[in-house]
Amino acid sequence: MFAELLKHWLKGCMELSSEQVAALEAHYHLLVQWNRTVNLTSIYDEKEVVERHYCESLFLGSFLPRSACRVADIGSGAGFPGFPVAILRPDCQVTLVESHQRKAVFLRECTRHLKNVRVRAERAEDLDSEFDWAISRAISYEDLTTILKKLAPNAELLTGAEEPLAEVGFDWRRPIPLPWGKQRFLRIGSVSRETAT
Repeated sequence: MFAELLKHWLKGCMELSSEQVAALEAHYHLLVQWNRTVNLTSIYDEKEVVERHYCESLFLGSFLPRSACRVADIGSGAGFPGFPVAILRPDCQVTLVESHQRKAVFLRECTRHLKNVRVRAERAEDLDSEFDWAISRAISYEDLTTILKKLAPNAELLTGAEEPLAEVGFDWRRPIPLPWGKQRFLRIGSVSRETAT
């Protein structure tokens, strides 16, 4: 069912290899298993999980530059959007940043066979690494104001209709509506020249 749903929702957007679909499905089954004891997601309906978690994350990943890059997923939670991005783009190094220790254990378990992923069980503001891109789907603009510029000069965010705060310090392109649902957008930006240091 997962594979059929994924292919259905992604039709016309992108095609995945059978290996990529299998890796995403394995993650999904592990997510369902762990979610019984660790609160990884509040969405339980399989159709909604595939659309909101996997398809939106893959859509974000499809807008990363074609060249290999270092990506930080801020507040990764159950691995979104970072895990699907790592599957879609094995040429990119993806760091899943999650301060909640039990969620970080889940992330380590589901990524132990992926050479292009590492897990950092700490707060994003405490990271001492620099990245080419920061991605996120669950962090408020207020929280991003203190960390986004520090981590990466470029960002991709999955958001609702609300506009990013000027305090984030980024120049944002026109928001890209997601193909599924209403009032969901991909926002792509770079550090504002006025605030670059």
